[in-house]
Amino acid sequence: MTLAAAPQADADVQALLQVKKYREAFSLLLPRYRDKVFRLTFSMLRNHAMAEDTTQDVFLRIWRALPGYAGQSSLSTWIYAISRNACLSELRKKRPTVSMDGDEDEYDAEVAALAAPDPDDSATVSVTQMLDKLPERYRQAVTLFYMEDKSYEQTAESLGLPLGTVKALLHRARKRLIELTRESETDQSESALDA
Repeated sequence: MTLAAAPQADADVQALLQVKKYREAFSLLLPRYRDKVFRLTFSMLRNHAMAEDTTQDVFLRIWRALPGYAGQSSLSTWIYAISRNACLSELRKKRPTVSMDGDEDEYDAEVAALAAPDPDDSATVSVTQMLDKLPERYRQAVTLFYMEDKSYEQTAESLGLPLGTVKALLHRARKRLIELTRESETDQSESALDA
């Protein structure tokens, strides 16, 4: 669905919500946003199983919150906010506690396991690895703007940031991704020379 088609496509859902047909509205939302919500949760959680569970939780939250949807923001922005909050809740649950026993190695292994990309798709691995190296704010902005085809304004609204801040985040993220690409290419050419 293109950005221009999104408001038109969601008009049918909003019409159903106005007449309190929540079941029908939800049956339209689920297939329309399932993959987008999963991509977002995966980009934040970096674990396939956690992303699947959180995606289910997001749609349960959407189902419960549909009667309270006031239409002050677009449906996609509202759904993104619910998704983001669910991911942040999940990350808070997983936040490591500071241990005085020196279990840093165990924590490092857990973090590495959570960040492990799908080894079956080399292009996805490369992009995922580069996105993983970005700070969280950059990664969220990139995910919304480039992967979810949101406008600058929609990205700013979803992140709760001023428009200028979002533009700066995206500019810095692009700059950092270019640097990471060059570093990766240099590493690959050095490896080829050593072989």
